[in-house]
Amino acid sequence: MKLSIERGTLLKALAQAQSVVERRNTIPILANVLIEAEGAQVSFRATDLDIEVVDRAAAMVDRPGATTVSAVMLHEIVRKLPDGALVNLTEDPSSGRLSIMAGRSSFSLATLPKEDFPVMASSEYSTQFTAAAPALRRLFDKAKFAISTEETRYYLNGVYLHVATGEEGPVLRAVATDGHRLARIDTALPEGATGMAGVIVPRKTVNELRKLLDDDEAAIAVSVSETKIRFATPAITLTSKVIDGTFPDYTRVIPTGNTRRLEVDASEFAKAVDRVATVSSERSRAVKLSLDEDRLILSVNAPDSGAAEEELAVAYSDERLDIGFNAKYLLEIASQVDRENAVFLFNSSGDPTLMREGNDTSAIYVVMPMRV
Repeated sequence: MKLSIERGTLLKALAQAQSVVERRNTIPILANVLIEAEGAQVSFRATDLDIEVVDRAAAMVDRPGATTVSAVMLHEIVRKLPDGALVNLTEDPSSGRLSIMAGRSSFSLATLPKEDFPVMASSEYSTQFTAAAPALRRLFDKAKFAISTEETRYYLNGVYLHVATGEEGPVLRAVATDGHRLARIDTALPEGATGMAGVIVPRKTVNELRKLLDDDEAAIAVSVSETKIRFATPAITLTSKVIDGTFPDYTRVIPTGNTRRLEVDASEFAKAVDRVATVSSERSRAVKLSLDEDRLILSVNAPDSGAAEEELAVAYSDERLDIGFNAKYLLEIASQVDRENAVFLFNSSGDPTLMREGNDTSAIYVVMPMRV
């Protein structure tokens, strides 16, 4: 194999591949990227056996072929090369090495046989549809903060992507929860997605997918089966196993009868929470919200470190309410608001609280209160 490729193009392709690779694994070839050159194109394939990413790039291929080399090492070398450099990759099968040359720099890396590289088995996808990158980005970006990190409840370690019925008909919905907070985001149902089986997309896949969704003009081809999900653009294909488990009935924890309505500037609210939480003990980080006529007092009382209080002008016309929350949860939920105002709907100090952006119900959040 022998090819030439522009440094920026190579770096972009390798960045996605090397982030999929697990840094510590017991199977040496899983640390490698499979490089396949043919025609005027080179592809870079990496896997951790749960996720597989294939990134294709234009290159001048003098001699087609394939080999595998350390993904992290090759990425580091290319990252440190000067901008605009032309990188030459040449594989020497007899020595089992790949040489990398750019300008006056030359490197030689050990390779492993391409035959040993595991390729994810192809799947029969029962549902295939195309969605705009911004729509998918919104679904996953707004939901992922609520993904559980508890390994024992593995079925909560991802985003539940499924077809549901919204206020105005069928929607594609993403839900994530860790038992303390919940995010439910809807977008218009893409054509062809109607019969899609609900799947739980793992946290690592959600993070890797984010890189595919950066281009607002991209149309993402989504393929779903009971065991796998695939996201593809003309240049990159990301295939992932889905979590084998049943997502709980989240609709039961979304309150419908909360009538006490607080409307507040989301940015000002987040800044005030952050300020008063500075003195709270790290373990609980509890912030007390005291609501009265058009007034909100945020307070923290940490006997071992101090106390803090801040008052905000808000829109609230219900009876007085004192309720406590984990500061981190409040900050994360407030940071999801794209519009100016956040609307909180309360019932009592012991019931789940609902939050949304103005009157928009396509993104709603639920957070459990704390005793303060």
